[in-house]
Formats: sequence, C-alpha cells, structure tokens
Amino acid sequence: MSDKVYVTNGCSNHCKDEREQNDFYATNPKIVEKLFTECKIDFSKNILEPCAGNGHIAKVFKDRGYNVTCADLIQREYPLDKTWNFLEQQETFDGDIVTNPPYGLAQESVEKALEMIPKGRKVVMYLKLTFLEGKKRRKLFDTNQLKNVYVLTQRSNCAKNGDEELFGAGAVAYAWFEWEKGANCKPLITWINGEEKTEKWSFMD
Repeated sequence: MSDKVYVTNGCSNHCKDEREQNDFYATNPKIVEKLFTECKIDFSKNILEPCAGNGHIAKVFKDRGYNVTCADLIQREYPLDKTWNFLEQQETFDGDIVTNPPYGLAQESVEKALEMIPKGRKVVMYLKLTFLEGKKRRKLFDTNQLKNVYVLTQRSNCAKNGDEELFGAGAVAYAWFEWEKGANCKPLITWINGEEKTEKWSFMD
C-alpha cells in the first residue's frame, strides 16, 4: 500500500487535484469536545490516536487526563509516540481508538481498529454521514457492533494541512461513529449541535 494512500485525517470535499499532498485534514477541537459535552461517551483511560496529525484530537483527550498514544504516517509539528502505516499494524491496543481517518480508507480503518482492541473497548471515528451508505460497508454494519451515530446538525469544515483558520461552517455533513467490539446491538442516532437539547431515535423500533 502506498504511503500516500494511508494518511492523516482525510475528511475533505475537495477534488483530487486540490487535496493536500498527504491528505491531512484536521478536526476542529470544538467538534472533539462534543464527545464529552454531548455524546458523553464513557472512554477507557487509554486512548490510541492512529492518525494524530497535529494533535487536534489528541490534545483534547490529554487535557482531560487521558493516556493518549499518538501515531501517524509522518511526523508533523505535534510529537508522536510512533510513526506507522496504521493498516499494516499487527499489534494490539488495550484501550479505545479515536481518530478521523482518510475517508477513502474509512472502512478499512474501522476494521483494523476493531481488530486491534479487546472485547468491550470502543472505536470512535469522525466520518462523513454518507459512510452509512454503500453495499461494501453492509458487512461491517451487519456485525452489529455500531452502537451510536452522533450527527452534527451544525456542519464544520476540516482544516486542510491543519490550517486552523479554515475551521468553520462547511457543506458536508459529518458524524461521530461509535463502535463497541463484541457488542450485539442496533445503533442509536443522536443529533448534536452544542446548543440545543439533543434528540434520539433508535433503529430498534
């Protein structure tokens, strides 16, 4: 697999020619904070961020006292614990995995993350809402390990090359997807926006 294929935080609506060379599109920390303020996910104290970029996700967790292991394909400004191609790893991780993967490899990233963690641990990824579509992903959803989809009603851009001035309103809908390894459930959909009361609807009805 080419190093240019598996890269950091690929969540952009740009065409191929406009994309950052290593597909680095950072996540707004305000969106990461919603994992705690609105999603209220019960995370393990040990967190792996396998596509850490400039640490926009990792720093939020570290500021809240979590033990965060940071990795990425290449070293940027933010210090990493390791450099790697995540999809080629054979190691395991005793904790939860939280990241914003390249969208073109999102399914592979989820599957690799679930493979790495023990039963009961979580995989939480920031993905386009259209990740719910497609025949190819049906097998992943049929494992019944997807517990929650937290849809952002206020859209937010990812920042090309980590340029924080690019954070702001965007045209693409995103959500936090939460899997739990070994779960046997139907997912809940929750709408979050940081201001209004959240609402929930279940596929189980």
